[in-house]
This record gives sequence, C-alpha cells and structure tokens, in this order.
Amino acid sequence: MSIKNYIPNFITLLNLLSGSIAVIFAVHNNFVAAAIFVFLGIFFDFFDGLLARKLNVQSELGVQLDSLADMVTSGLVPGIVMFKLISMSINAPEIVKQDDWNSNFSFSDLNIEPIALIGLFITLASAYRLAKFNIDEDQQSYFKGLPTPANTLLVMSLPLIIEFQNSNFATSLILNQWFLIAFTLLSCYLLNSNIKLLALKFKDFSFANNAYRYILIIATILLLVFFHFIAIPIVIVVYIVLSLLDNLTTK
Repeated sequence: MSIKNYIPNFITLLNLLSGSIAVIFAVHNNFVAAAIFVFLGIFFDFFDGLLARKLNVQSELGVQLDSLADMVTSGLVPGIVMFKLISMSINAPEIVKQDDWNSNFSFSDLNIEPIALIGLFITLASAYRLAKFNIDEDQQSYFKGLPTPANTLLVMSLPLIIEFQNSNFATSLILNQWFLIAFTLLSCYLLNSNIKLLALKFKDFSFANNAYRYILIIATILLLVFFHFIAIPIVIVVYIVLSLLDNLTTK
C-alpha cells in the first residue's frame, strides 16, 4: 500500500484533532476559539473526501474514520456549545468548583441545571444521523436531512453573532432559554428529517444542471459579505428552500 493511501486518513485525523481542541475551548466558554477550530475541522472534513476521490483511494476505513471525526467536530462540539448557551441563559453557575486538581470529588460539587442538558440532544441527534448516513446507500447525489457540518455551523453562529454583531435584539433572543430549547429541537429534527437537500457535488459545471447549487453559492457569498455571522442561519434557510424547489422541479 503506497503512502498516498494514508494521506486522506491523515487529513481526517486533522479534522478530529481540530474538533478535540474545539471541545477544550468550548468547555472553557471560549466560543470564538472553538469556532475557529470547528471551521478548520470542517475544512479538513471536506478536503479529505475530495482528496480520496482525486487520488482514487477511497476505503471503508476512511468512511468509518470520517464519521468518528465528524462525531467530535460536528456532534460533540455543538452539543457542548448549546449546553453552555442554555446554562448562560439561566445564569447557571460553573459546573464544578474545585481549587485543587487532586481534591476529592463529590457529586455535591456539581452544579448542573437539568434543563441545560437539552443542549446535548444535538450530540445524540448528530450520532444518530451519522449512523444512518453510513448505512444509507441512497445519499450519493443528495443529503437526507441537514448534514452535521451544516448544523454545526448553524449552532456555532449563535455565540459568534453575540460576540461580533453588536445587536441587542439578537443577543437577547439568542440568550433566551426557550429560544435555545426550540432551536435545539429544530436542529435535532432537521438532522434526522427525510427532507432531500442539495449536495454540492457537480457532475458537470453547466448552469442548467446545477442552477440551484450556483444560486446557493452566490447567495451564501453575498449574505456573508453584507450580514456577516447573522447570515449563517439565513443561508441554512435558503439552502433548505432551494433544495425543496429542486425536489419539485426534479419531480
């Protein structure tokens, strides 16, 4: 087996490493740094599959490794971030208060608000979605349900909007616990819905066969330029709408 067979798997491991670092930052409420490593992980996630196809070295090991890496970067991280946001929305204290690393642990030291655990439903829904994807042979030219990287971008946009948009309305909305709970449940539904969504895989580059893909790419660029991070939820909505239109025209 030549060295080129290992290159895509190495890139996949970089995705896993990025996601693991993002977990550390998310746990410590550094959402901006977490988002940077999530974006980096998603880039590696896109690049490893592309490289495997170009080098013609696709393997079952690569498929399984890719899902395991995605489970961290696009499953665990958004769940932790949502858990943290819900905790912030209800002014929950730090989870554990200990001054010494080797001090005796007691469950009485835990300060977990049960309602905040709803945020981890995203992690569970992501795991279920990835498992379904691995055994579904139909999702070659389209996705069934929102892909986990897209859902992760959606979740990660929330703390970035708070940090960079300077909108009191957006901040107060995002830090409303009922909004976050509804957002979490919607996220879980979209991940595992049967809605056929566009995959950005071009069999050719003609506009006639890829009209909705080109519209999505152009709309994404324009929305990000004019609206910055608040554009990400809008892009997801546009993505779903264009996919539904594509389904109708295909029929």
